Amino acid sequence: MQTVETLNEGLKRAFTLTITAKDIDAKVDVELKRLAPQMKMPGFRPGKVPANLIRKMHGPALTQDALNAAIQEGVQTLVAEKQLRPAMQPSVELEDGYDLGKDAVVKVEMEVLPQVPAPAIDGLKLERLTVPVADEAVTEQLQKFADQQKKWDDAKPTYKAKMGDLVTVDFVGKTADGVAFEGGTGTDMGVELGAGRLIPGFEDQLVGVKTGDDKVLNVTFPEEYQEKSLAGQPATFDITVKSVKTAGESKIDEDLAKSLGLESLEQLTGLLKGQIEQEHNGLTRTHMKRKLLDQLAEGHDFEVPPSMVEAEFNQIWSQLQHEATHEADPEAAMAEMEGERDDYRKIAERRVRLGLLLSEIGQANGVEVSNQEMQRLLAQAAQQYPAEQRQQFMQYVQQEPMAAAQLRAPLYEDKVVDFLFEKAEITDREATREELEAAIESEDGFASGTHTHDHDNHKPKKKAAAKKQAAASDEAVTEEASASDATEEAKPAKKAPAKKKAAPVEAETAVTESSPVAAENAEGTEAADAPAKKPAAKKPAAKKAATKTEA
Repeated sequence: MQTVETLNEGLKRAFTLTITAKDIDAKVDVELKRLAPQMKMPGFRPGKVPANLIRKMHGPALTQDALNAAIQEGVQTLVAEKQLRPAMQPSVELEDGYDLGKDAVVKVEMEVLPQVPAPAIDGLKLERLTVPVADEAVTEQLQKFADQQKKWDDAKPTYKAKMGDLVTVDFVGKTADGVAFEGGTGTDMGVELGAGRLIPGFEDQLVGVKTGDDKVLNVTFPEEYQEKSLAGQPATFDITVKSVKTAGESKIDEDLAKSLGLESLEQLTGLLKGQIEQEHNGLTRTHMKRKLLDQLAEGHDFEVPPSMVEAEFNQIWSQLQHEATHEADPEAAMAEMEGERDDYRKIAERRVRLGLLLSEIGQANGVEVSNQEMQRLLAQAAQQYPAEQRQQFMQYVQQEPMAAAQLRAPLYEDKVVDFLFEKAEITDREATREELEAAIESEDGFASGTHTHDHDNHKPKKKAAAKKQAAASDEAVTEEASASDATEEAKPAKKAPAKKKAAPVEAETAVTESSPVAAENAEGTEAADAPAKKPAAKKPAAKKAATKTEA
């Protein structure tokens, strides 16, 4: 195989590989010898079919396979001999005009990882905001548990419902012109007055009703209501009151703990305190990590592969587009995004640079993810699949280095961050939870001082959820490369959680979650992010009219 470098500019490299017909034919001969004992053909005993006859019948297919194998080996040899570290999969293209039986000329293009300067990790200074667990916070959580376990007592027929009561109703929703709309009818729906689970005005107008009452409620759907035909529109609900119940006393006692499957109130209190402490520790770590990454970004600036930036930007942009489709005015949201496209590209560039930097720090200091840790990650990820697919998923990750690298990346980054925390000079300061959350949300929480690459930390706070998703420094930003054993790219923005309408009733009463009575701005339930499906196997280009493919 002959190799000629045709481009060496910045991080871009290009080569021409010439694979001789002799080399290809040699691979065909090897394959013929392997297949001959297995071949069956009329007139010949099994395994006795002449090689020249096999070549005549299957020669083109064998040559095609031999060419593909030669191209793959050629690219692998090129990367090894030139000591290249591809940032992404190389682009491989067979030169036009190739005919089977002749020399093959292959164009290979790639971007390589930059030489990251020795990271400056001495002199790091961080502030750790600590939040003690207040007794009031534990009591508040206990009260919430008690409220969730409260019992409902039937009220007398003459009793008029008050805030805090549970009213069970049948309902029929109608548009302003009196036409019942789809999904607007339900039976035995429990409404806890004052809980704020339903559209504005619905619960308030049930105050004062008695068992057996019929009433017409007049409401207006919110402008941001997901069902666009109803958003901002007036409507009525014909209500029949089936029952009114009052809440029994909520008690924080031993019985509460036992109703939750615990032995004592002391055990429940201890568990809740530990949970709150864990939440506080998570917030503290998030704040420290952002400060740490800001300092690293300030002190390091180097060229990053455009292809990696583009891949990260596309992930961010895809997430934003998904968020925009759930806005009250998707077109306006998309227009706002377009106006800030350059800012998001800078976010992507910063994240890729930080990813490469953290990987360099980790490799230079012997940070590793052990096989045991990797197996645990793999088992956890497999749980997101149906039982019958888990083994297939685990085999796929074990066979695909890039999939394994993506799975490994968040843990690897956390271990590098922990290493840097150990190196840093840390001072402690006690704060309230509100102060810590405010610090995380504010610009100062994202960055300290003046940044040269802090575009992601100083974004407007409109569309906060989507932008935090794209920009927050506490998201994993490293991903170890497969072939090059180096960081490959910044971690893609997480998949948006599936939107789930809030159920308009308490757990006691079954009702469809798609009821348009449900408040659309209620917090949804986050769906687990299923790992990417197994892609189709990629083959190097080898046909006459070959187009670009990946090795």
